[in-house]
Amino acid sequence: MTRLFGTNGIRGVVNQEIDGAFALEIGLAWGSYLRETRNRLKVALGTDTRISNCLLKHAVTSGFLTTGCDIIDNGILPTPTLQYAVKNHHYDSGVMITASHNPPQFNGIKGIAPDGTEFPKQTEEIIEKYYFSKNYTTVTWDHVGQFSHSNVAINEHISGILKRVQTEKIRKQKHHVVLDCGNGAGCSIAPELLHQLNCTTTLINCTPDGLFSGRPSEPLEKNLSTILSVMTSEKASFGVALDGDADRAIFIDNTGKYLMGDKSLSIIGRFYAQHHHQKLFITPVTTSTVFEEVIIHDNGNVEYTKVGSPIVARDMIKKQAVFGGEENGGLIFPELQYCRDALMTIAKMLEILTIEEQPLSELVKTLPKYEMIKSKILCPNNKKNSVMQRLLRNVQHTQEINKINTTDGIKIFIDEGWVLLRPSGTEPIFRIYAEAKTIKDAEKMVAHYNEIIQQLIDKK
Repeated sequence: MTRLFGTNGIRGVVNQEIDGAFALEIGLAWGSYLRETRNRLKVALGTDTRISNCLLKHAVTSGFLTTGCDIIDNGILPTPTLQYAVKNHHYDSGVMITASHNPPQFNGIKGIAPDGTEFPKQTEEIIEKYYFSKNYTTVTWDHVGQFSHSNVAINEHISGILKRVQTEKIRKQKHHVVLDCGNGAGCSIAPELLHQLNCTTTLINCTPDGLFSGRPSEPLEKNLSTILSVMTSEKASFGVALDGDADRAIFIDNTGKYLMGDKSLSIIGRFYAQHHHQKLFITPVTTSTVFEEVIIHDNGNVEYTKVGSPIVARDMIKKQAVFGGEENGGLIFPELQYCRDALMTIAKMLEILTIEEQPLSELVKTLPKYEMIKSKILCPNNKKNSVMQRLLRNVQHTQEINKINTTDGIKIFIDEGWVLLRPSGTEPIFRIYAEAKTIKDAEKMVAHYNEIIQQLIDKK
């Protein structure tokens, strides 16, 4: 079990939980791990737009160079763009400095494997072993790693996407897209991708700003007042908002309605089920029942995993799934790469609207109707395990529960729907997901388990 790496890399508040000295040692540990295979290795590096990026980037770079690894700095770019570069250029590893959707005081370090996927837990455990033992591999002055720059990753990523959608058909349609990059890494690529797809664009928060001055980097409905307002007056195919490192995309339909991530997951998943012979789809336990119902309707099969895009991606590789992703807007397209990719998501949605010849709002109407509510409770990291153990004992003796699934957290099925209770792997919080046919039933489940979890957190 890892102590430093969470669900998506290492994250923390800068100069409190994660600082330059720490990043230096992570670079030393990581480089030492890579040196187990051979002497001279190449590591790609990228960042989102956070103001603390240089602090962590230069520190972790020093660690790698000390171990004899070369660093290729790709500048500011989305996480999936760096992942595509790692895979395409056959780099030995990739380092992304990002805290994704977290507030600007946070930053993090995410690892990328040679195939472009995020690090598996086994790799993170080895790096942590080096970190805690301090048994680093260093080289003499004449064998230190070299530092260089590369500026080709963004154009290569765009080119890869354009080859995997029906580009000419999309261009002829001349879609209008309202784009909100949230001042994050998507600013570096999303406007250009839409330009190359011959889209008219209305741009919001599309200048880099590491303080996320335009809006918080998490594309929740409450954070998207500007784009929601703009969509009521613009005659656009859709609006789309990205998170901080542009691996997730959240859509606003042509009528200005905010769409939860399960809607785009289901619309795109259904398209794959209807147009591909391979029928296996993979998603985590947090995903709405909507996805499973539309896939089964078109003779597909859905399998569930623990939460975390690396887990979903590796299961997709192992089982050769045609499509997968998470209900938070992070979708995975195997034909391009096995990682969440907001840019590919945008292009694929444009392709679907073009082929189906229906507005997004009409496609949403064809989906099964469920209501999902997400909530969270502050919970110190050191209390998470004890709360989980007591919570499981509590629910096991509740009569109205039909079934309990412990794939990840505790997923409870009752007549009205289901509720999932799980500690976050990236923040000191407990997450609650509830889904039912009516909003009233979903709210009731959230309120009930919110109270139970809070009591367990407060209990000494």
